[in-house]
Amino acid sequence: MLEGLSESLTQTMKKISGMSIIDKATLKEISKDIQRALIQSDVNIKLVFELTKKIEKRALEEELPKGLSPKDHVMRIVYDELVALIGKETVPLKITEKPYKIMMLGLQGSGKTTTTAKLAKYLQKKGLTSAIVCTDTWRPAAYEQLKQLAEPLNIPVYGNPENKDAVDLAQKGLENFGSKYDVILVDTAGRHKEEQELLDEMTELSTVVEPHEVILVIDGTIGQQARKQAEAFKKTTTIGSVIISKLDGSAKGGGALSAVAEIHTPIKFIGTGERVDDFEEFDPNRFISRLLGMGDIDTLIERASEVTSEKDDREMVDSIISGKFTLKDMENQLQMMNKMGPINQIMKMIPGLGNQLPANASEETEEKLEMYKILMSSMTEYELENPEVIKKSRITRISRGAGLTNDDVKDLLKYYNVTKKAMKGMGNRNMNGSMGKLMRRISR
Repeated sequence: MLEGLSESLTQTMKKISGMSIIDKATLKEISKDIQRALIQSDVNIKLVFELTKKIEKRALEEELPKGLSPKDHVMRIVYDELVALIGKETVPLKITEKPYKIMMLGLQGSGKTTTTAKLAKYLQKKGLTSAIVCTDTWRPAAYEQLKQLAEPLNIPVYGNPENKDAVDLAQKGLENFGSKYDVILVDTAGRHKEEQELLDEMTELSTVVEPHEVILVIDGTIGQQARKQAEAFKKTTTIGSVIISKLDGSAKGGGALSAVAEIHTPIKFIGTGERVDDFEEFDPNRFISRLLGMGDIDTLIERASEVTSEKDDREMVDSIISGKFTLKDMENQLQMMNKMGPINQIMKMIPGLGNQLPANASEETEEKLEMYKILMSSMTEYELENPEVIKKSRITRISRGAGLTNDDVKDLLKYYNVTKKAMKGMGNRNMNGSMGKLMRRISR
């Protein structure tokens, strides 16, 4: 998630922790590092300078809290001000009546339709039933896309590609679903701020739908133009909250984050990848904690709890703590982590471990993990339980049996050794800390 910004800010925090003196000169140096990181990630320049001015002022003028060193105090201020930039507290989605109607807005290409399906899946996980009304008459494939996304989730979609009247579609869709569902999501046509006809349609739709909440989907990759577009939407209708989509490793994200800061509308969710499950509630404290390389154990606990309901899954996590870690354990744990989300995201949530991962960890795709499974299936039980015995002759036999190369086997062993080292550190350091907390929660 926002890999470039996270890496830069994490390095800045490391730099602060290594400083022996905190004075005006070092604070200026810290400010420049933060400014560079944020501006490169498309955060509005005015907001960046306001932020760093606050950091410097607080660091110089505030009385040092008891028990904190000057550098710890500065790190805390940086954390606090970054949290304040994007919203000081979590604003949860509250379903107050049935059916609770949510109107989804967004620019063309913002990922609004996919995000609508992700939100429906999120509601499903919370035990709420939902249905979707497609009123996008401008994009021919919109209805089909929604159906493809929603059908595997058993979520009904109302739409009619032959009907070009969005307002009529909304009326008929609401009548069709009535009060049978907890939530009705109304997906609208993507628009640009200059398209007055579509903006007028949005106003009409709002009058007919009478939504309990209007959610604006902002693309995390579009840069500083996000601000003007968000302002145009806000002038047309009352936006209750924002979802930032596409906040994966390649996104800069700063433009979307600063747009939200300027229109003073809370972020409720973020999309962190392409899968329908790559979607999470937005918590400013957890988000900034991850950006600064400080981990996010609470979100890790929530994800682990979702996928560890079976006895076998609990045993997988137990092996992390026990210190025993074989290739067979790694295969099981990769399957568990795959259910929780991209491996690099999960590891970055563990305090102190995110920065130990190889730089290319995010490229360990499902395809590569599948290759690892094929290689493991070519190994004997003894080799799986004792990976250290896998030397030259065994490597050749394993690669031939799997129809792969010796280098592929070596790549698997390298990945295993890196993971084993990380898991060993996790078990040794965190039994009474974050991992202990994780295990107690999972075992309930």
